[in-house]
Amino acid sequence: MRGRAWLAAALTLLAAPAFAETLTLRGVLTGADHQTYREVPFRVPPGTTAVTVAFDHTGKDQKTVVDLGLRDPDRFRGWSGGNKARFTLTETWATPSYLPGPLPAGEWRLILGVPNLRQDARAEYVATITLDDSPVFRGFAEAPLRPGPGWYRGDLHLHTGHSDGSCATQAGARAPCPLHLTLEAAAARGLDFVAVTEHNTTSHHQALAEAQPHFDRLLLIPGREITTFQGHMNVFGVTAPLDFQLGGPRAPDVGAILDQVERAGGLAAINHPGLPSGEICMGCGWTAPVDFARIAAVEAVNGAIAEGPLSGLPFWEARLNEGRRITAIGGSDNHDARSPPGKAAAVGTPTTVVHAEDLSQPAILAALRAGRAFIDVQGSTDRRLEMTASLGGRTVGMGGALPARAGEDVTLSVRVTGAAGGRVEFRGDPAMRVLPPIAIVEADQKVHVAVAADGRPHWLRADVRGPDGKLWLIGNPVYLED
Repeated sequence: MRGRAWLAAALTLLAAPAFAETLTLRGVLTGADHQTYREVPFRVPPGTTAVTVAFDHTGKDQKTVVDLGLRDPDRFRGWSGGNKARFTLTETWATPSYLPGPLPAGEWRLILGVPNLRQDARAEYVATITLDDSPVFRGFAEAPLRPGPGWYRGDLHLHTGHSDGSCATQAGARAPCPLHLTLEAAAARGLDFVAVTEHNTTSHHQALAEAQPHFDRLLLIPGREITTFQGHMNVFGVTAPLDFQLGGPRAPDVGAILDQVERAGGLAAINHPGLPSGEICMGCGWTAPVDFARIAAVEAVNGAIAEGPLSGLPFWEARLNEGRRITAIGGSDNHDARSPPGKAAAVGTPTTVVHAEDLSQPAILAALRAGRAFIDVQGSTDRRLEMTASLGGRTVGMGGALPARAGEDVTLSVRVTGAAGGRVEFRGDPAMRVLPPIAIVEADQKVHVAVAADGRPHWLRADVRGPDGKLWLIGNPVYLED
């Protein structure tokens, strides 16, 4: 299947190590360098996308202090003094103390300031300069915020004052809403990750880079809502600028935009495809021609819209019926960080829950690509939906594919937590036999259903309705292959 081939290529791109040149600058400082500056040159080649400096020195036991700064061939890029031993600069974000922007080729200079070095002391320093030319960005967090596999909850569609998000000021007026309020709301909801997805801009990436060290339990994923006159599309995990002017010379069609996304290792998701397009919501519905084999996800639930004529579920299931393997996700599309929990489109309502290898950007995006996710429509903290398909000693979970010959019985196993009084509903492609719903009577319940394979490809998935009759949980499919 063409979509699966593209997915394999994308995963290969993410798994491949980025090319990087490493320079090592070594030197010695003596008492003669006390309260002086030294500039150590190094060369940055054309095409560099990130410059990272890691610095260390001896003599700390003798109170030796070395401050750091940086110049590029054209301008001063920042000064961190003695408070950062490692920092990174890119075109759209940089470690606080340093300026993002173009990385010109030529001679750069690492500035060493020596506020204290005793007259009879000696200090050896080493600066490791990493020059990366890969467009793939692996995250603001240098290591997973939480190790090990598990279910991680997040909101994949958020806006702040960097685009059209607004909230009440101290005086009660409306003003662009600071990004940190959105992150604080997400942390208060107990989310594990968020993607801040401003319209067409990258200005929020610097704020995310500054915030990630503080929010050490909340993974911050750079996002962008590519907003065109023919539809909106979220892009996750990309910090590089993207040309979004659909129909113009730089982006004549959606494929040209996706070319940029794929080169950068990003994930593309069509947003709120069930919304209308017009003066009320310009370009909100999806009308642009696109090769769906290149689309990793569809926002099946936007804010409070899980069912009805504006829901994205029919659009998504139509793609499944075409043979596409596209992941359903949800996003609050929040524009006011102060919207109280429980209100439509509050931060974390809905929540996308993914089973990832750890809490890192590469792992979360890999899980979304693989379909290991469900949507918690009301954004609870504890509801869970798990589904597997088993045959002949082999078991696959949501997003997985199971070969099944005609006449073989496939066992579907569904586990639901936190929905007692509701029911499990099964859905599948039009050629699949309709399975009856199953009542949920326990707080943590497992159900098993046998499905006879017919030797043809199918998709099957499970939803959960609560006691109120509303959709609470929406599952991604398992796939039967011939």
